[in-house]
Amino acid sequence: MNLPFAAATTTQAALMERLRQIPPDFWWKIAIGVGAVVAVVIILRKVAKMNPLLLSIGLAFAGSVIGLNWIYERNEPKWATPVVQVVAGFLPSKGRM
Repeated sequence: MNLPFAAATTTQAALMERLRQIPPDFWWKIAIGVGAVVAVVIILRKVAKMNPLLLSIGLAFAGSVIGLNWIYERNEPKWATPVVQVVAGFLPSKGRM
C-alpha cells in the first residue's frame, strides 16, 4: 500500500467519523440557511428587473404595514422605539383604546 494513500484514507475515515457525530438538526439548519440565501439571490435578481415606480410603491406599502403594526402592537425593536413613541401619540394603539 502506498504511504500517502494510506494516510489519506485514515484522515478521511477520521473526518467521516467526526461528521457522523454532528447532530442532524445542525445539517437541517445549514440546508435552510443555504436555501434562504439562494431564495434571496433569486428575489433580488427579479427585483432588479422591476419598474422602479412599482418597486417604490411596494416598499412603501410594506414599510407602512410594518410600521403601523409596530405602533398598534407596540412590539417595535429597540432602535425604532423613539420614533414609534412619538408617532404612537397620534395613532391608536392596542393598549390605549
